[in-house]
Amino acid sequence: MRSLAPNGLARAAVRFKPASFAGTFVALMMAALIVSACGILLETGVRASVPAQRYAKAPVVVEADQYAHLITGSGDGRSDSPALLPDTARLDAALTDRASRVPGVKAAVADQTFPVRQGQDTLTGHGWGSHVFTGTALTAGAAPRTGEVVLDTAAARAAKAGVGDTVALETATGRTAFRVSGLATAGSGEVAGGATGWFADAEAATLAGHAGRADAIAVMPKDGTDVDTLATAMRKAVSGSGAEVYTGAGRGAVEDHGLGYAKETLTGLGGSFGGIATVVAVFTAAGTVALSVGQRAREFALLRAIGATPRQIRRAVAAEAVLVAPVAGLLGCLPGAGLAHWWFGQLKDRGAVPADVHLHVSFVPLLVAVGTGLLTALVAGWAAGRRPAKTKPGQALTEASVQRLRPGVVRTALGVGALVGGVFLTGLAARSAGDDAANAALGVVMLFMLAVALLGPLVAWVCATLFGLVLREGGPSASLAAANSRTNARRLASAITPIVLAVAFASTLVFMHTSESHVAARQLRAGVTADHVVTRPGGLPAGAVDRTARVPGVDAAVGLLDTQVLVPVGSGGDRWLQGAATQGVTGSAAQLARVEDLDVRSGSLGRVGSGRIAIDRTLATAAKTEVGDRLSLYLPDGTRARPEVVAVYGRGLGLAAVTMDRASLAGHVTSGFDSTLLVRGGEARALTSLGEVADASGYAVQQDEDHELNAWANYTMAGVLGGFAAVAAVNTLVMTVLDRRRELGMLRLVGSTRLQVMRMLRWEGLLVAVTGVVLGTAIAAATLVPMMRGLTGESPYVPPLVYGAFAATAVGLCLLAVSLPGRAALRDGQG
Repeated sequence: MRSLAPNGLARAAVRFKPASFAGTFVALMMAALIVSACGILLETGVRASVPAQRYAKAPVVVEADQYAHLITGSGDGRSDSPALLPDTARLDAALTDRASRVPGVKAAVADQTFPVRQGQDTLTGHGWGSHVFTGTALTAGAAPRTGEVVLDTAAARAAKAGVGDTVALETATGRTAFRVSGLATAGSGEVAGGATGWFADAEAATLAGHAGRADAIAVMPKDGTDVDTLATAMRKAVSGSGAEVYTGAGRGAVEDHGLGYAKETLTGLGGSFGGIATVVAVFTAAGTVALSVGQRAREFALLRAIGATPRQIRRAVAAEAVLVAPVAGLLGCLPGAGLAHWWFGQLKDRGAVPADVHLHVSFVPLLVAVGTGLLTALVAGWAAGRRPAKTKPGQALTEASVQRLRPGVVRTALGVGALVGGVFLTGLAARSAGDDAANAALGVVMLFMLAVALLGPLVAWVCATLFGLVLREGGPSASLAAANSRTNARRLASAITPIVLAVAFASTLVFMHTSESHVAARQLRAGVTADHVVTRPGGLPAGAVDRTARVPGVDAAVGLLDTQVLVPVGSGGDRWLQGAATQGVTGSAAQLARVEDLDVRSGSLGRVGSGRIAIDRTLATAAKTEVGDRLSLYLPDGTRARPEVVAVYGRGLGLAAVTMDRASLAGHVTSGFDSTLLVRGGEARALTSLGEVADASGYAVQQDEDHELNAWANYTMAGVLGGFAAVAAVNTLVMTVLDRRRELGMLRLVGSTRLQVMRMLRWEGLLVAVTGVVLGTAIAAATLVPMMRGLTGESPYVPPLVYGAFAATAVGLCLLAVSLPGRAALRDGQG
């Protein structure tokens, strides 16, 4: 480490020429900002937990595995691809008896949580046995027996019922009259936050629609029993059943399955997006460091000419990095933590993260951010300083006065390799479908960006030459700008690369969403042919379809139970589980055809029923399935099924990717109430008692609003990456202009006016902006076209105003970044 200690040359350079290091400092600080923010989100996703509330008094909780597992390969090549289930996986209730016989167990209670409707109100239903661990206590009456219910104060008030009265409640089994056997005060473990009803344990599972199953088993130990010992014994007792045993903070995840989705969201942002953002940040910072070193080639040449050794030059460059990078990294971590806090808060506000999850900020991501910046500065400085360090003293000043165009052999080979790889993946993405196309397209944008970064000087020279043909007609200033750009292609490349980054990534993220949303909205508007669409928070009343069918003037009424299933997609060893939106249909195929046009391409919806489904063509392509094949899938609660595909249709993106009969889904979801009711004919006012009524266009607008989180996430990621790249571009342009004080002063000495010099700089800025926009657009197009054809079957949808805003922003920033420092340089030079 002694060789990295700041020597006199490094300290003097930073002290007496701070402006030369300002650009490097800003680039490294921005890189630390990005890396620290993503690192904090990643750490939060890994460490996220919620405190146990319902099971706070149950030290041990048994629950089914909430992940579906796709096993591929065998032996050493065997791999497990887990995916979080869309709904709750449930246990065999018989495990309760097994758990109760474990030594040290005082009581083992099968817990149920399910929705119950009482008129216009929604209750949360439980088995009465849960009072053992929640602290719920009777205030009047007795515990419920079969056909009876205990109500809390809020539920009793809403039903206007007391002990001995009868209330009509709707559950998964339908509308039933229950006798109120008692009233109770909810204990500290009842966290539903609304009205609650308790039913007899013997019928709670049936009322929930999951006969013989339990959401979880709460285990109460005898006094003096060690919890860890009990948990170990419990794991042995339930081994082979697929059940998991939780203690401590792990019990919170049993209560709130949203934690699993939150962890996936946070680790996805911090890991997947963070990885891409880190690569972009490192590349950009490395380019800025290399530019800073390259700008001082004349100084290094002079040092070599007066006897400085190669080792002294390399040590000076490394020591400069040690002086600048840690300070820049530490300062960058402060706004990085602020960005992570804002991002996390926005996810909470949008319901993507449970309220009880807290942001974790430790030294680890901050240390990684500072270390990444330091390593980037050292490697980039070493690479940029190799040539001036190796140059013989007699050739040093000559070498420094002439800028090399051709990159090194290794760099050129890597750049060509990245370019060839990008072309190959573009072809692969064009031949793929679904997530295969999306994954291949991600590689396309990364490889093409790598190629631009490595082959930058050559790309810049070609672009400057082509645009120079146009600039010849722009007068002396434009011609001089073109000549400057061709001669100083390396300098031009360092400014173009961040613009390409900003345009490519921002366009890919934003237009990916606009393309999917455009196709989905069009399919939804064309697919919903019903006159009225009825929806209601918490689900529609039981029997809503039959009641609607009897309304005068109604020709068809179809209920939809909306959920998701998991479908294995991919090929060979590269397979994974993909979530597919699913609708369970109540009604015949003829009725469905009157309210929904799925655009059937093959097969017949008339055959949809028990063990038979219809799927969207994009999903059929991704799963390599045709009509007549059996499709392996996981139902919402993880139950495996292999239904026959009897139809393939074309509007799955806007409607649902899988269509099946409701009876096949109802027993595998937490809420068996229909999500949507599609009605043909009749008057809207006759349906208002069922829920909110809208026409097809109004329903489409509501569905668009439901996709707001995905849109916000894409736009935020585009803003973070694009904003960083834009700042890097401005930073680089300012560095290059300020470094040209001598050149600008020479132009003034030979007779150029201030206006002519400024015009030259603006033409150069325009050249950088146009080149960056064109290359960034080309990379985005190469990414989006195969991706969207694979995901939607159509070309990307690019709103002209949004794209125009991107291009205008790039041009405006470039012109601003050359004009302001250009004026300062001319003023300082007294031009």
